[in-house]
Amino acid sequence: MELKSGLASATRESLEELAELAATAGGEVVSQGVQKLETPNAASYIGKGKAGEFSDYCKEHGIDTVVFDDELSPAQSRNLERIFNCKVLDRTALILDIFAQRARTREGKMQIELAQLQHLLPRLTRFWGHLSRQKGGIGMRGGEGESQLEVDRRKTQERIDKITDELDLVRRQRSTQRQARQRQSWPMASIVGYTNAGKSTLLNQLTGAGVLAKDILFATLDPTTRRLRLPTNQNVLLTDTVGFIRKLPHGLVEAFKATLEEVVQADLLLHVVDASHPLAEEQIQSVDTVLKEIGAEGKPTIMVFNKIDRIGSGGQALARFLEKHPHGVPLSAKTGEGVAALLSELSTRLRPVRELVELRVPHGQAAIIARLHEVGQVVERSYTGKMARLTARIPPHFHHEFSGFIVAESST
Repeated sequence: MELKSGLASATRESLEELAELAATAGGEVVSQGVQKLETPNAASYIGKGKAGEFSDYCKEHGIDTVVFDDELSPAQSRNLERIFNCKVLDRTALILDIFAQRARTREGKMQIELAQLQHLLPRLTRFWGHLSRQKGGIGMRGGEGESQLEVDRRKTQERIDKITDELDLVRRQRSTQRQARQRQSWPMASIVGYTNAGKSTLLNQLTGAGVLAKDILFATLDPTTRRLRLPTNQNVLLTDTVGFIRKLPHGLVEAFKATLEEVVQADLLLHVVDASHPLAEEQIQSVDTVLKEIGAEGKPTIMVFNKIDRIGSGGQALARFLEKHPHGVPLSAKTGEGVAALLSELSTRLRPVRELVELRVPHGQAAIIARLHEVGQVVERSYTGKMARLTARIPPHFHHEFSGFIVAESST
């Protein structure tokens, strides 16, 4: 059941990633296998002969779980479990299991439960070997009552509806919080990227957020937002989001809509790429696919090519990336190399429309001068004469604070 050397690289990489997912979920991968088919078998996904071969292997080696790299239909899952006589999972179920382990906040747990229930609903028959009907009671005379399967489906659907309503409330609360942030005129940037590209490490490097950053898939799920002060004295709200992955289950994207709205509403995206990964280009495409699915396609984006400390002496791949993305920033979130260049690019890309004002401030009003340096970007200054003369860019909502000292103004 080992992989053949001539196997297509994309298939090999996908299976290696599946093995990483299985290990992340707590499993021990003992073998893997493939079958080349023009179309999947409707009943068992793989062919009858290959299914028998895999079944014999499972019995001989005491395998308790088989994971498929694509999504299986409910019928395929049931049939394969009968053939293998062990648990059968598809890629979607495996990812959902990992997410369930990683979720920490109430919102994250609700999102995972919703996705799991939506995945489970059409598969409920696999848990029931009987369809005995309950007896009809008051108000149900003349009918056979509900089967256990029907009761289970109804309860599952009721739970789905309840969680959906609760997540709608979360979405409204996020919208209110977002509006409050926007009233402060602070731009918002979201960090996106393939899982394990180094998003949380970058957030920690930039803001000291202290978010869990491990070399594993989906180390963090719940979004973290921190304030970042740029060299231009501008405040930016930076949010770390859940990592993306190829074949990300659509139901999971739907369940995480409340969280992913932070991406949709952001003024700018930081797309973090593991530049040392051999399939970095394919990972970029996978992230772009999810961004399109959630409605964030075409949003202003800074490409951040991370992990340059792992790239060999040649660096041809990085050169190709920078040629394709001339405003991209190469850096190492782990060592801090290149972070200054990213902050500079952020300052340029996120600078909102600011007022360029000229002020005359008495030397005795040191607090006003200090405040100007705190909230604005002072571009010229002169302390000769009776008044300090300063030229600065300030956010419009601070205009009233300095109106008594402004002698000239324009927009930039």
